[in-house]
Amino acid sequence: MMKKKLLAIAMMIMTVFALTACGGGSSEPAETEEPAETESVSVNVFAAASLTAVMEEFEASFEEANPGVDIVINADSSGALLTQIQEGAPCDVFFSAAQKQMDELETAGMVVDGTRTNVVNNQLVVVTQPDSDTAVTGLANIGSAKSIALADGSVPVGKYTRQAMIKLGLLNEVEDPATITTAEVSEQLGGVEISEQGNVSKVLSAVEEGSCEVGTTYLSDTIGHEDNIKIIETVGYDVTGDIIYPVAQITNQDADDAESQAAADFISFITNDDAKAVYQKFGFDTDVE
Repeated sequence: MMKKKLLAIAMMIMTVFALTACGGGSSEPAETEEPAETESVSVNVFAAASLTAVMEEFEASFEEANPGVDIVINADSSGALLTQIQEGAPCDVFFSAAQKQMDELETAGMVVDGTRTNVVNNQLVVVTQPDSDTAVTGLANIGSAKSIALADGSVPVGKYTRQAMIKLGLLNEVEDPATITTAEVSEQLGGVEISEQGNVSKVLSAVEEGSCEVGTTYLSDTIGHEDNIKIIETVGYDVTGDIIYPVAQITNQDADDAESQAAADFISFITNDDAKAVYQKFGFDTDVE
């Protein structure tokens, strides 16, 4: 009798082991689902060339605070950027160096309502190389230079230079200073050689490299170039007028809701009170209404 009981117990133990081996205690780890990757959102920011350095800093800090958002900077003269937008280039944010270009987009209904705001002011400067023996002491006698680097009239710095020259009596007064050609500027300054440039960065490079004796650019563009550039004169607002930089969100039919929201968030990021210290570091005036 005892043998039968032991045999029954042994058979039960063998049955348990057999069931375990058939899958109840598999040593292989269960498959787990990997979290889905977050899709990247791109924001196309068209910014005036004079904003390049400050925008690169904002780009890095915003992307760090907003993983998954890619800020794509397109820097050029405001006039060139305006043309690109008008011709259909996808743009979410436009940061212009003058009101004129933004006015044109707003008139065309391409600015998102309520997003336009004035951000910073800038100042026109006359520059030369540090060891230059130029006779130029400021904009008033810039015609004394052997050669001048000057942006064309479609570029805001070129327009403001012409506007200041009219104010100083160097150029004939016209309704729109931007329409004065480089050849006309040269002629009215006594025939001085002028190298026309497409944006402020190119003006600065022409002077740094020594291709031109003097040039007109923005104060903000000289930051970080102090070893290669000497400021001859910082032209006052009473001569140039305010050099206001507006920013706005631009209607982009190709942008989805996430991209549009990221564009709005980026504008808030670069226009809040904390952003002022960054602009000031790069030579911009943040006392703007």
